[in-house]
Amino acid sequence: MARPVMDPSRAPVAFGQRAVPQLFEQLQQPQSDTRQRVLTSLCDLIHEPERLYQTVNGGFLGQLKDLLMDEDPSVRAKTCELLHLLTAHSTGRQALLSSSLLPPLSQLLDDSSISCRRNVHRVLNRLSLLPAGAEALLTLVPKLLLKLSEEEEDDEEVQVLLLSTLSRCSRLDTLPALASDGVSLLGQKLSHRSPNIRREAAAVLMALSVPEEGKLQVCDEALLPVLIGLLQDKDVEVQANAAGVIMYTVIITRACEIVGQVFVVTETLKVTCESPPAGKQQCLDLDVIPILLHMVTKNEEEEDAKERKALIMYSLQALTSLAEVPKGRSLLLPRLPLLTRRSEAAEEDRDIRKAAQTAVSVTSSAIPLKYKPHSSSDPDPEVCMVEVRFDGFVWKLCWKQTNCDQMWFRTASPYSEQCGPDQLLESVNARC
Repeated sequence: MARPVMDPSRAPVAFGQRAVPQLFEQLQQPQSDTRQRVLTSLCDLIHEPERLYQTVNGGFLGQLKDLLMDEDPSVRAKTCELLHLLTAHSTGRQALLSSSLLPPLSQLLDDSSISCRRNVHRVLNRLSLLPAGAEALLTLVPKLLLKLSEEEEDDEEVQVLLLSTLSRCSRLDTLPALASDGVSLLGQKLSHRSPNIRREAAAVLMALSVPEEGKLQVCDEALLPVLIGLLQDKDVEVQANAAGVIMYTVIITRACEIVGQVFVVTETLKVTCESPPAGKQQCLDLDVIPILLHMVTKNEEEEDAKERKALIMYSLQALTSLAEVPKGRSLLLPRLPLLTRRSEAAEEDRDIRKAAQTAVSVTSSAIPLKYKPHSSSDPDPEVCMVEVRFDGFVWKLCWKQTNCDQMWFRTASPYSEQCGPDQLLESVNARC
């Protein structure tokens, strides 16, 4: 009678409920090759939900801690693979977060074995699917950003996993990434040859551009030209994520930043802007409006509608923000019929129709601030102004439509300590 053929790469497995406990007992063997075979058999068993629950609820996870620090890189890599399979289920993810395995697991980000590092990134990426997991990984964000610049360019999977994990963590809290020069590092990935890496890098940037500090960093790092270029990418998700970053960044209008002393001379406060233009002005200078309109009005097959919804929504909201300033509105007014058709189409998606209606309303409405030619003291008809009131004092911010780099304030009332320049500039920045 012929003997059954045994796979030399796997350990023998007991029948039924005894299989998992017996294999974990064998993990205590001193021989490295024995531990490898046992881990391989466990990886096979863990695909069965019943065996996974038995592993989690049986208190066996703690035994893997020593294996994560094993001298044999193959054992470490196989242990991480087992954890990756465990985290395929929510129960496994929650059990891993409740265990003491996360610190030794994170130390393997610097492991010499690429196979081990790849499995670690797979585990961390699955943990970040849970809000509690993303929160637990926030302390690792600076290290993950450092690994992003260190990992081999050819290993696309590791970089995509890294970026995906960073995206989920940054949606929860942007501060760790912003404080670690994350915007600059991610900007380098926007031009990567892989569409997957471009897509994930833009997704992280979209999360980071939600707070004001992130918006300013995107402007200061001169990433808007690259992002506008990505609007014409062949990958729809890359386009959508790039449009999302633009949508958030275009909100800010930095009226001015004071450099040095602010001084008052004969009732005139003169301000010179020496900082880079903020989101709106940069996008207008880069002529983004025709590209965004093309995204909104482009006809696609019905099967692509769901994939394109985010792109269209982000583009419409970016156009709405640009329509809040005179230059943007003047560029959009001739194309208003295109937006109007989209806002009135009965077959259009309800969210898209509502966003288009908002864009039409803002574009066709009166100027939200009080702009008018200041002809009395500025005969140039291109000079505009906006009134700002403090405690009964009226200040007038004046500038030319063709050049907003230089602005100045005038007041008909005497200068008052109750109406200082810092208060005035804070109000103007908030209103503009």
